Amino acid sequence: MLLRSLLFNAVLFLSVAIWSVVVVVGRLWGYAVAYDLTVSWARWILAVCGKICGLHYTVEGLENLPRDNSVVLLKHSSAYETIAQWVIFPRQTWVLKREVLWTPFLGWAVAGVKPIAINRQAGRQAVDQVIRQGRERLAEGLWVMIFPEGTRMPTGETRKYGVSGALLAIEAGKLLVPVAHNAGDYWPRRGWLKRPGTVIFRIGKPVDPAGREPRELNAEIQRWIEAEVAAIRKSAGKC
Repeated sequence: MLLRSLLFNAVLFLSVAIWSVVVVVGRLWGYAVAYDLTVSWARWILAVCGKICGLHYTVEGLENLPRDNSVVLLKHSSAYETIAQWVIFPRQTWVLKREVLWTPFLGWAVAGVKPIAINRQAGRQAVDQVIRQGRERLAEGLWVMIFPEGTRMPTGETRKYGVSGALLAIEAGKLLVPVAHNAGDYWPRRGWLKRPGTVIFRIGKPVDPAGREPRELNAEIQRWIEAEVAAIRKSAGKC
């Protein structure tokens, strides 16, 4: 497992460097080309991860995806879901910390696909930015992906969800889609080992935020996601 993990990590880092340059060049032909190139890389690296490390994924609840673009609140425990989301969900943008854009190669590519890059220390200003830019992206037909915990959490742990996703959905009149998964059990947030197995992504029924109080709505979604994560982990024998 160690040797396979080291080999995959080497392939991952090398591919990020190469593909990032490809995406930056592709941006010369427009956003759509850069985006499609990024999704192609995500699909490819997930397949490579499956071949080398024996780590695969499955998706439950695809029938719950609304026809209209929406705001997705996705559990954050690994780097795996940050890649898989590109493949699972329709054309999208992501709320991420601005430091990602400063990363050589990776940041260059991500900057070309319309992210919402926030300063996590900016407090209310960061929330306002998510709402303002999120509404713009939603108006363009993009889905908005948000990790409500704001950072990767160790498996079995959580923290109070940020309220920006709920506020954005209310302001934009869009549905909220909760997503639970157990990626952290196989691709830990820190560490080189990638364990074989199957990551389960479970998409919940969309929640209509109309007339709801943001924090109460947020707490309801957090309860659902964390309960589903625990159920997925239990069924996989991880807790």
